[in-house]
Amino acid sequence: MTAPLIAILDDEPEIRAILQGALEEAGFRSRAFGRAREFEAALSGMTPDLCLLDLSLPDRDGLTLVHRLATEKGAAVIIISGRAQVQDRVTGLELGADDYIIKPFDPAEVVARIRARLRRDRPAAQPSGQTARFAGWTAHFDRFSLEDAEGTETPFSQAEAEVLRLFLERPKRLVSRALMQEVLGAAAGEAFDRAMDVRISRLRTKLREDPKNPRLIKTIYGAGYIFLGDVDWG
Repeated sequence: MTAPLIAILDDEPEIRAILQGALEEAGFRSRAFGRAREFEAALSGMTPDLCLLDLSLPDRDGLTLVHRLATEKGAAVIIISGRAQVQDRVTGLELGADDYIIKPFDPAEVVARIRARLRRDRPAAQPSGQTARFAGWTAHFDRFSLEDAEGTETPFSQAEAEVLRLFLERPKRLVSRALMQEVLGAAAGEAFDRAMDVRISRLRTKLREDPKNPRLIKTIYGAGYIFLGDVDWG
């Protein structure tokens, strides 16, 4: 089986060399780029399994690339950045990044985070279907869309899809913050908690939930969340 291909975008040659060395030792293939324009040009002939992306690039704000990779390419993205502010981490996760690692980093931790993220793509870890029906709604995970009983469709992001799928796979069971962090493979902490709150709020809005009394995604304060609907995977 071909080893996963990891794309690296960072303008610092030393960082690129460190990451490529760690990835090679771990059995991954890699391609490294120092400029956003070089990276984007290569995407036409390259399908990476995961992208390691710096935010502070000389020719582009990396956040715009995160959004494009997540929405247009469906690529897994781990941000590696010196930007340590909570808002940068929240924004990166909300735009579709799967994880956020702050520089300086331990190469072994980066490899572990990559492996954790790629495990989520294994077929055995996913339900057999890409469509789930619940409470008059149909979630189409193959096209990232929610369909109501009248057939009106509302798109949702990949980040929202991951949270919704987590709930639909575990109906009427407590989904703790710790489980969310483990399954979604992101770093714990304030940024992760805030990003999850935003994603859940957006899902409730798209499901037309009453924010004061949601009927499907219930908050269990101090514990996590419970999805109360019956789910039929098609």
